[in-house]
Amino acid sequence: MNNNRRGGTTGKNGNSNGRKKNDGGNKPFDGRKEKPGAPNGDRPVRKAAFVKGKGPKPFETKQAKPKVETEKDEIRLNKYIANSGMCSRRDADIYIQSGNVKVNGEVVTEMGYKVKLTDVVEFDGTRITPEKKEYLLLNKPKSFSTTGESDAKNAFDLIQGASKANLQPVGRMDKNTTGLILFTNDSDLLRKFSQPNQKSFKIYQVSLSRTLKAEDFEKIKGGVTLDGHRLFIDEISFIDNQPKSEIGLKLRTPNVKVVRAIFESFGYDVLKVDRVMFAGLTKKNLPRGNYRFLTEQEIINIRNAQ
Repeated sequence: MNNNRRGGTTGKNGNSNGRKKNDGGNKPFDGRKEKPGAPNGDRPVRKAAFVKGKGPKPFETKQAKPKVETEKDEIRLNKYIANSGMCSRRDADIYIQSGNVKVNGEVVTEMGYKVKLTDVVEFDGTRITPEKKEYLLLNKPKSFSTTGESDAKNAFDLIQGASKANLQPVGRMDKNTTGLILFTNDSDLLRKFSQPNQKSFKIYQVSLSRTLKAEDFEKIKGGVTLDGHRLFIDEISFIDNQPKSEIGLKLRTPNVKVVRAIFESFGYDVLKVDRVMFAGLTKKNLPRGNYRFLTEQEIINIRNAQ
């Protein structure tokens, strides 16, 4: 090991301040109005950069200066691990002392050890990168899409400038579907929520052109077959104080298109599909077209979601 890269006096202790625990969201199907306000947690709601009629605001560009490698290009190993999203700095120290961290193929157990961004760091057998994981929740309005539809506006315009990280949507949402969609640079989370056998719930409010018949309600409740595949419905209900054409639907599938397909297979025209809950995250205090970053507790919850 290069002893010149060992340090221990620069930087603060890696303890991170705790944040207020999210106390949950609104109950499913508790109304359709969305009122602005402060979101749960300590991360503010941000209004989307898109301005109607003017398009998204352009990024400001600055001339990049030539990079000169200095000691500042080195980072303490526990901070490197924490920035990768694997664990906190304090927990990273425990992993380091236990011999579960390698740098360029060699085990490092020294506290305060420094690495370069070009070094290969393995955490518990997995190679990691120091990019901090970020999680952004958007309440998407109509006419914006993450699917690249030619006649739709790009949903990325709504979160423009929110982060320098390469955020990607968790799942796909077409221009006619509104509601919650999560953006992140956490590749593990993106992969997990793309699996067909996931167990996390999504709740939708569906508006039909006419009243849903009782017999059709019962048939949907028992499950439907679409394109030869059996789809199980976790819950279906009429929304309190709303016409019988307003339906609440609880599913586990990551494919939002099946929500429309379910009702269309029974001959109903679907006027609107709005995702009001995604893996425990809700629209509470998040107006349409706005976004916010998840709290630390929400991040823990969604990373642990099945």
